Parts: sequence; C-alpha cells; structure tokens
Amino acid sequence: MRPVFFLAQAESSRSLLQAVSDSGPVGTLLILLSMAAFALILVRLWQLRRVALLPEQQLMELESLLHGGRVDEALAYCSTPLNDSFVTRALEPALARLSASPMAVFELRASIEEAGEVEVAALHRQTEPIAVIGAIAPLIGLLGTVLGMIGAFDALGAGAQSNQESIAGSISLALTTTLLGLVIAIPCVASVSWLRSRIDATAAEAGRELERLVLPLELGADAE
Repeated sequence: MRPVFFLAQAESSRSLLQAVSDSGPVGTLLILLSMAAFALILVRLWQLRRVALLPEQQLMELESLLHGGRVDEALAYCSTPLNDSFVTRALEPALARLSASPMAVFELRASIEEAGEVEVAALHRQTEPIAVIGAIAPLIGLLGTVLGMIGAFDALGAGAQSNQESIAGSISLALTTTLLGLVIAIPCVASVSWLRSRIDATAAEAGRELERLVLPLELGADAE
C-alpha cells in the first residue's frame, strides 16, 4: 500500500505543478504577485526590527544629553541623517520647539505624541502594498475562474464527446487560479495584521522610552 500511496502523491504533485504551469496569463500574474508579496514582507520585517526603530545606543546617548539639559546637542543628534530612527524622528520636532521657546516644555509630551502618530501612520502605510496584493489576489483568481468556466461551457457547446480534454483543461484553469489567489491572499492578510500589531507595540514602547527621556526637562520646568 505504501508504494501505491507515494506514487499517487507524486502523480498528484506533478498534476498540480502542471496545472499551475498551464494556468495561462492569469496564473503567471498571480505567481508574480506572490513573489512581490514575499519580497515586501521580508523588507518590512527587516525594517521593523527593534534595533532599527529603537536603537539602544541612541536611547543611551539621548538620555545622557537630555538628562544633562543639553537640548541643542540632543536636537543636533536627532537631525543627523546617520541617526535616523523612529525615536529620533518622533523626538526631533519637540526638541526643535523647545529650542525655539523654553515655554514649549509644557507641550513637550503633546509634541512627541503628535510626531509619534505621524510616524506610526507612515509605518502603517508601508504595509499597504501587501494589503493591496492580499485584496486583489482572490479577485484575479476569480477572473481566472470565470475565464476557465467560459472555456468549459464553450467546449460543451461544441460537443462534449470530442472536447473532453478541453473541458477538463478549462475547469482545471478555473480551480487552479482560485487556489492560487487564496494561497496568496491568506498569508498577505495575516502578515499585514501581524506587521501592524508589531508597529503599534513598538510605538507604545517608544512612547514609554521618550517619556522617560524628557522627564528631567519637565521636572526642571515644574521646579522653576
């Protein structure tokens, strides 16, 4: 029984690969979309690493500057392109206001929250291409399904006995493109959900770190 089972499994695998290769332009488009989605997911995973968004070295450097009251040096540090990160982009506008007007210290947290929301929205927008692929892949698969069924009915109209191979090929196209669309869409939707949750969690952690960094400035203003 085991050799028969593995033979049937191998034949099934070959038939599936053959069906994918015979799925025509619609199948080719879906395969290209799957490759694009995979590449985008890898890029976003690399960009959302904690070491890229919340570098520990930057937090230590900013803590030293801000706890020492060196606001201008901290602003220069944040504005340096080599120090670009979620933390520096969220902190820079608040420090710029504070450097221009000492009274801005009372709006320090509000400024940081506003800049943080802008950064979170920008990170969410970077996941949109993956979400778009996840949304259109089933529709493209449905397009292949419709084309396959049209081909099957056309073959039936021409005579089922002489067109069985054509009917089977059209139905195979219909089912294969539907399968490809779903196989692409499900990981894309799941990935977008996970990536956005990751962004929100990182933003919350960044908010806590930024509050800790600017706390001495706020306490100094309250004491005055």
